[in-house]
This record gives sequence, C-alpha cells and structure tokens, in this order.
Amino acid sequence: MAFLTTYATISEGKIIMNRSFIKATEEYCTVEKHVAAPYLRRVFELDFVPQNAEISICGLGFYRLFINGQEITKGLLAPYISNPDHICYYDSYPITSLLRKGKNVVGIILGNGFQNSLGGHVWDFDKAVFRGAPRVAMTLVAENGEETLTIEADRDFKVHPSPIQFDDIRYGEIYDAREVLDGWSLPEFDDSDWAMAIPASSPRGEFKLCEAEPIRCYDHRRPERIIKCSTGYIYDFGINSAGICELNIKNAVCGQKLTLRYAELMKDGEIFIDSVVFPTERFPDYYELNQKDTYICRGGDSESWKPSFTYHGFRYVLVEGITDEQATDELLTYEIMSSDLARHGDFKCSDETVNKLFDITVNSDLSNFYYFTTDCPHREKNGWTGDAAVSCFHMMMIHDCSKSFAEWLVNVRKAQNTKGVIPGIVPTSGWGYTWGNGPAWDSAAFYTTYEIFRLRGDTQIIKDNAHMMVRYLEYVMTRRNEDGTIAFGLGDWASVGRRFSRFETSLAVSDSILVMDMARKAAEMFEAAGQPHSSVFAKSIYDDMRNTIRQKLLDTDTCTLTGRTQTAQAMGLYYGIFEADEEQKALSVLLDLIHEKGDSFDCGILGCLTIFHVLSDHGYGALAFNMITKKEYPSYGHILELGETALPEHFMPDGAPCESHNHHFLGDIARWFIREIAGLRVESSKKVALRPDLSLPISHSEAYYELPDGRVSVSWKKLDGGISVEYTCPEGVECILSFPENAKLTRII
Repeated sequence: MAFLTTYATISEGKIIMNRSFIKATEEYCTVEKHVAAPYLRRVFELDFVPQNAEISICGLGFYRLFINGQEITKGLLAPYISNPDHICYYDSYPITSLLRKGKNVVGIILGNGFQNSLGGHVWDFDKAVFRGAPRVAMTLVAENGEETLTIEADRDFKVHPSPIQFDDIRYGEIYDAREVLDGWSLPEFDDSDWAMAIPASSPRGEFKLCEAEPIRCYDHRRPERIIKCSTGYIYDFGINSAGICELNIKNAVCGQKLTLRYAELMKDGEIFIDSVVFPTERFPDYYELNQKDTYICRGGDSESWKPSFTYHGFRYVLVEGITDEQATDELLTYEIMSSDLARHGDFKCSDETVNKLFDITVNSDLSNFYYFTTDCPHREKNGWTGDAAVSCFHMMMIHDCSKSFAEWLVNVRKAQNTKGVIPGIVPTSGWGYTWGNGPAWDSAAFYTTYEIFRLRGDTQIIKDNAHMMVRYLEYVMTRRNEDGTIAFGLGDWASVGRRFSRFETSLAVSDSILVMDMARKAAEMFEAAGQPHSSVFAKSIYDDMRNTIRQKLLDTDTCTLTGRTQTAQAMGLYYGIFEADEEQKALSVLLDLIHEKGDSFDCGILGCLTIFHVLSDHGYGALAFNMITKKEYPSYGHILELGETALPEHFMPDGAPCESHNHHFLGDIARWFIREIAGLRVESSKKVALRPDLSLPISHSEAYYELPDGRVSVSWKKLDGGISVEYTCPEGVECILSFPENAKLTRII
C-alpha cells in the first residue's frame, strides 16, 4: 500500500455525490464469523481522451482506491472516522492523467471502520443501528468539453473477497496472502467469475467533503534490538508511538502463519499487554484479539505486507511463527503515523530534561491524533472530549490543528442531542450521554473553538459553533444544584496516585469554575463574531456562576476553595475567582498545599493545566520548574527516570499499574516551556509578548510560532553580565518586549 502525494490533494469537490451505495454481501464480519473485506471493480470505456476527470468516493467504513492499477488513496483510514448517521464523509481526487481512451477500471477495497466496529463493544458500538457490511458510494466524471462520461456505484460493479479475511481498527487484521488476485485492479483482469454488487441502504448522515488532514507516515524506524522469548521474537523499536508495521519476510513457506502482537511494555523477558486490554472477565475478546495482526504467507523468496484498515500503539512487537533465519532486523519496519499536521511551533533549551519532556509530549500528541485527539492509540482510540479540552491549548502551539479540530467540531455539533447534551466521546453511536461527559469534558466544544479563534484570528469557527455553544449553556444551567453550583460528570481525572474517576477535588468546584470560564470565553467569541445578544447571554451566565462560586464554594476569610486541594486553588487563581486583593492569600494556601506534599504537585489533568502557569504568574516559576523536572515521584522528570518515551495517563508510584503509557492530556507543560522558558507568549493572532523567566536555571532557549501573518520567534542566551536576544515578529503584529535593560536585542528581518 502506497499513499501517493501526487493525487492525495483533495480537489474542490465539485462533483455532486450520488447517494446510491453498493456492497459485496449482506453479511458483515463478527468475532465469531469472519467476512473478508471485499474487492470491488468497475470496468468502463472512454471514447475520448479526457481533459478533466475527477472521482469522489464515500467508503463506509474505510476504503482504498485504485485507478487502472494505481493506488491514489490519500492516506490511512480514509475518508474519516465518523458516525454515518451523522455525517458520511467523502474524498475527491483529480484523475485526468490516470485515465486513457479505451478500457479503464476503478478498483476499491472496503474495510469495516466505524460502520462495523467489532472491537468497540466496550462503548456499545456493537449496538449501533447503522452496523452492517461495508459499503461505498462513488461518482466519477470525465469530460473533454464536448463529451461527458459519468460512472456511479451500481450493479455494474463486480465483487470478490480480498485477502483481508478480518479487519478492525482496534483488533487488527488477518491477511491471507494465498488469496491475493494479482492484477485485480487492472483493466485486463478477467473478472468473469466475480459476483455482482448489490444495492445497500444509504445512511442518514449528510454527505460532506472531508477537509481534515489525512493520516500519513512521518517516520520509519528499524528495531533497536531483537529479543528471543518463549514464544517467538520481540522487536523493540525504542519508542512508544503509533502506526503500523511493514512486514518483509524472506523464504517463507506457503501457509506459514505469522502473528504480530503489539505492546507498550515488556516484563520478565516477555511482552506485557495489561495496558492494551480490558478486564478479561468482562471483555475476553480484548485479551485475545486487541492489537494483533495475522499474516499467512503465500510462499516464495520475498513477500511484503502491511495492514490496510487498522493501526496500533506500541513500542514492542512479538512475532510468532518465524524461523531463526527469518528473525532479521529487515523483517519489520515501524511506520509511525498521525494526521498530517503542519508544524506551527517548536522549542528547545539548554536543559536536556526539559527537551526530552517536550519531545515525548510531541510524540504523545501525534500518537493520539488520528483525524482528532484520541485517548490512547493502543486500546480505546476514542475521541474523548476531555482529552481535546485540556490538550488543545498546547497542541495548537506546536501543530496546525485548526482544520482537523474544525472538522471534528462538525461531528460534535451532530452528536449534541436535542437537550443540548454532548457525549463524552465523538464520534459515538449513542454511548457517553449519561457517563463519561460533564463540563470538564464538554468544554472541548468551547476551548477548541476559542483556540482557533485566538491563535488564527478565525471568526467563522465561532459562527459555525455558536448555536451549539448557546444550546449547551442553556442545557448546563438546567443542571444546577439547589445552591446554584454545578457538579456532574468527570472531574480532575488522573490525579496523582489515583486511578480512574476517583477525584480529590470537588466536582462542584471544578465544574462550576469551568462553566463560568466557558461562558466568559463564549461571551468574548460571540462579541467578536458580531452576535451581541448571545454575548450578553453568555456574560450573564459568567457573572452568575462567579457570584455563586464565591458565595457557596469560597471561604473569603482564608481565601480557600471548598476541599482545600491544589487543583481547586490553582483553578481558582487561573480562572479569576479571587479578587485582586485576595490573590496573595489564595496563593499562600496553594503554596502551603504544595509544601505539604514535599514541593510536589498532587493534582490531575485540570490541576496540571493550571498550577504551573499560576505559580509563574505570581513569581514562583523556579518552584514550578522544580516540580516538573525533578527526578523524584511525582514529577514529569520521574517519567523519564522510568524510561517512558511518551506521556502516561497517570502519575503512579514505581511498579503500580497504569492504564496507558501514551496519553497527551498531561502535556500542557509544553505550553509552559514555550511561555516561561523561551518567553514566547502568543496572546492572539495579532499580539505577542516576549518575556522569559530568566530566574530559571536555563542558559539559553529558543522557540517559534507561525502566526497567520508570519513567524514570530525568539532566541536568547545568557552571557557574562547580560543577555543576547534575537527575535522576529511579522509586520502588523504587536510585539511587546520584556527583557533586562542590559539585554542586547537584535530583530531579525
């Protein structure tokens, strides 16, 4: 499988897609009964040389597309991951140069994808009303100014089982190379014994051209070591990331069966899969099937393969079924993949611990960005809203996520129900409306919109999501308790030493504060988008919630929020609960809580998003730096001491179980590094400040960010008796410099 950049650029999508779907069979794949992914082909004659030709295709779940034997699929898992009763995504490709006068052929392979998510039964995907065999709609138009030929998905397509005997985005693939039909997508292939396609029902979702970046490989890695174990060979690639493996096996015997089992961890010389499965007593399929590929050899000197409709999160691969001679470092190549996001920012400094933490954060961000932010690449692969809510701030400073976030927000709008409720995972087939959401998670709808507006100056994104945000604010105000506070759903997830949903910080504190902040940001956005009435409405909720929090959850004598936790105090200071003359006393409470924990943090994702910024804003950047970088548990530096190459889901003591070793929602330290160490503070698309904290034990640092008007960058270095600074700032952007008087400032044009 080769993804070709030549044809991967989505065209304007001028073709009006026909909603007629076809499929190969009425049966669909299950764990108990495997139904092969179908080949589909359609031969057609062109009586002219086309001047323009385009094909649009909607594959449910995923597709691979070939024109006259040439694959043109934009990337992995095309076209998108969505609920087809909400949105049916399609892609459009220019194909003029691939067609010829005479006989031509369109070839398609269909995978299950979201249409039939076998491994998603934990989240009720097995109960989806749209579940069924994969299907496809397609329209091809070729013209030369005088003649036009239109081809659509119909019964003229011929179908046949492919070598992909089983496929699932979580469980992996089974591929029998003995079933390969050489040349099946070429015009000359004899398909006389193939069956005819059959009509398939059309999903309820609207057709939409996919505008999110495709999923592509951005790095190839060979194994760093190969370890012989009790059942086979373990390939260690040295990094816990996400993607697929390309298999290249030599001198295989026909029918030789290879299994590849992907894992994050090793233990006692074997792969350790506890973090990639769910409890076996509830979900026995996961233990046997999750993160597993099977390849049955055709036989011969050399054969290559990689999966089509799945991906995995892993560092290690256990390969079973190979001989000692076949266990070479050429056997597997790790194709590390993610959405093809443009790099918008970067950072480095003189401290290698900080640099490594920044790098593993970027690795975690990309490992968990497959069209949208996911919670882990090895087990769930869900678009948890809470993950986007806390990570969009730092992700947007490193990569251009705006287009992909905007596309995901289309799905969030569709998933919002008539009451205004947003489910905890998007896309969903119905799960997550009564558990797994709540204000801390639902805030993703506001925060991703806000960051696109703030950093890119985009007000259209506000207009697109304004109705959703107003409906949500109306809904969430119906969830108030008798005292006016709000407390439901998930809270300060992943607090230090705590697993799952055991939150130390009161939900009433975190939820009420976040609803207040959503309303504040909404008021600002609505005003910027020319919607004053909605702005007034949101501002009234902000004022109401802030007054309620101060009256019901704040001890104004001690300036302590209910529960007296680090997260509560940090959130109160970060989001503006305290009056100006109360902040110092509130900060003293936070400092006491930190000192009580041995100058360590004791919070989860909501606290880690705020606490370090609060400390820096009040002159305690050195304390924040130490809390982040020290080697002792709990800290981010301790993660490195454990040998992690990605961010884990929890801060757990040595040896304690952790649900995932590749998460991104604790990654806001990357934003703190950029703001406090490099001093690059992007206030808006038109305003930046360069203000590093020079009290930190850093001798030099640099960072940049691509604004819509051009790059802003800063590079500084401490010298004897002063500091040397080089910076760039595009015309039309206000740049505020805050450096010592003896700093040597050089603006690079």
